[in-house]
Amino acid sequence: MRNIYASWRLEFIKGKNPEGCVFCEAIGSSDDREYGVVKRSSHCVVMLNKYPYTTGHVMVIPNRHVGDFTQLSVDELHDLANLTQEYVTVLRKAFEPEAFNIGMNLGRFAGAGICDHIHTHIVPRWAGDNNFMPVVGGTRIHPMDLETVFKLIEKFSV
Repeated sequence: MRNIYASWRLEFIKGKNPEGCVFCEAIGSSDDREYGVVKRSSHCVVMLNKYPYTTGHVMVIPNRHVGDFTQLSVDELHDLANLTQEYVTVLRKAFEPEAFNIGMNLGRFAGAGICDHIHTHIVPRWAGDNNFMPVVGGTRIHPMDLETVFKLIEKFSV
């Protein structure tokens, strides 16, 4: 049997929750690379998921700390939708996925890991990308590290 080690996931598995909002911290920082912020706009940011489901998994996050989808302004909604559409195109160019999952988990019981600052997930998908490892081994296998993913997305971002 072969072992695949992903020691970087231990921080996530142990469930240590940072104080404050990690999204607000990233939005307020000027170090985009450290936080994986690949785009800033007037109402939202696009950011790499630190614990991705697949390679290229990004999130579109409103700049304003809001946990209720119905409380987004029209401008925030438009920006969120426009950036989601733009980054589907960016991810197609960068990774050539065969499909996408796009969505929000609104509330803890819907699967939201961060409930009080909504965000849209854009998850590139390929045939066979979800094999037995996540189910049996509790491990996802990614062919690229986050720095390489950041560079590819950066290359195709406008």
